[in-house]
Amino acid sequence: MTQTWAGARPVTRAEPVTPPVGAGRPLDADARTDRTVRLLTGLALWAGLLLVTYWWLVDGGVRDLAHWVTGLTSVGRITGLWSAELLLVQVLLMSRLPFLEHAWGRDRLARIHRVVGFTSFDLMLAHVVTIVGGYASARWSLVPATVWELVTAYGGMLLAVAALICLIIVVATSLRAARRRLRYESWHLLHLYAYLGVGLALPHQLWTGQEFLDRPAATVFWWSLWGAAAASVLVWRVGLPLARGLRHRLRVTAVVTEAPGVVSVHLSGRRLDRLPVRAGQFLTVRFLDGPGWSRGNPFSLSAAPDGRRLRVTAKALGDGSSRLAAVRPGTRVLFEGPYGRLSSRARSRRKVLLAGAGVGITPLRALAEGLDYAPGEATLLYRFTEQPLFDDEFRFLEQHRGLRVFHLPGRRPRPDSVLGPLRSGITEETALRRVLPDLAEHDVFLCGPDSWTAGFVRLLRSLGVPADQIHTESFGW
Repeated sequence: MTQTWAGARPVTRAEPVTPPVGAGRPLDADARTDRTVRLLTGLALWAGLLLVTYWWLVDGGVRDLAHWVTGLTSVGRITGLWSAELLLVQVLLMSRLPFLEHAWGRDRLARIHRVVGFTSFDLMLAHVVTIVGGYASARWSLVPATVWELVTAYGGMLLAVAALICLIIVVATSLRAARRRLRYESWHLLHLYAYLGVGLALPHQLWTGQEFLDRPAATVFWWSLWGAAAASVLVWRVGLPLARGLRHRLRVTAVVTEAPGVVSVHLSGRRLDRLPVRAGQFLTVRFLDGPGWSRGNPFSLSAAPDGRRLRVTAKALGDGSSRLAAVRPGTRVLFEGPYGRLSSRARSRRKVLLAGAGVGITPLRALAEGLDYAPGEATLLYRFTEQPLFDDEFRFLEQHRGLRVFHLPGRRPRPDSVLGPLRSGITEETALRRVLPDLAEHDVFLCGPDSWTAGFVRLLRSLGVPADQIHTESFGW
């Protein structure tokens, strides 16, 4: 039976009513493949930066640093090259390339994208300041006239200024203080200006970039990088979603209220057995039912896909999730995905711990059904302060799959707590060890609010769980 957390050992389970599911089958080898992809893509990023630095060096980049005026121009050249490469890397990171999505996962890609984006923007500002300073002969009184001459007399410079303005808008709205004041839908719309900024920057590099034009190998490198970025967006963010939408023709079959403010939408379509989706992943969905249809929102699958239907569940937090309750059966659906690495793809151990807080239990509910495990090999910890979700479904999985379920009800006694109220004198480390003395032998799948997830990761690391066995999904943006 489902147990309420009390910091004590679980009650001994009865024998399962069904035989072990998939006992003795080898684990998915995708985890090893993904580690290799992460290594190779990291090396490719640094190799690209080293390559453009090498071309700058052989073109006299260091020699030019010996003088103030030529030094400013030389620094402007290298910062511009680094910025341009990282700008295109940003596009590739979020272009939904399958091998990147599989290897890194959306959360990690978004964090890397953020670091790369701010670094590229800082380098771009340094490029603008140093290039203008060099062309003005390091005489700051000449800067206004120099800027005017550059913009009006050099090919592509006016478009480059427009690109800079677009990227400033994107960066400004990406700051945490700004994001807290924006709706997700507004932020997402403004963020699309990044693509416009990248496109407007290309003519400047084509028409005035010495490093782009003077060396055939460099020309091939830059054209290949630009082409890969453009093709990735067109194929994986535009073409593939349209093709899958036409092929699978998803429609809403039912809308079910799971709890106050929490709604599940059931979907069906054609040939869903051909859709490469796994339990724990999410879709970016557009309901074609009126105003707001053009804005896609990410929704986690809350049931393992069975080839005939899908189910997504969300809590009313923003405009997109709030309108779920009003969606009518029969509504056509466009979707992107599936995305996310919180699935069997990340698994490397037989034993698994699923830990979720609030509506973060949604993808874990799908994992509890879709993962291959024998009775006793999977444990679920579920934190909630109000009504628990999927109670009957978890009870069924306990009885028929041998899933161990622990409820963690109540409000956290302090901000850094992750397990909730415990008996006096029992630490969270001790409580978790009592339930899972072999915790380090588990793959751990986490989903919940960012602060709770970060706290749980710290708790796991303090108990000796390796970082590559901890897999997270965030509902933040």
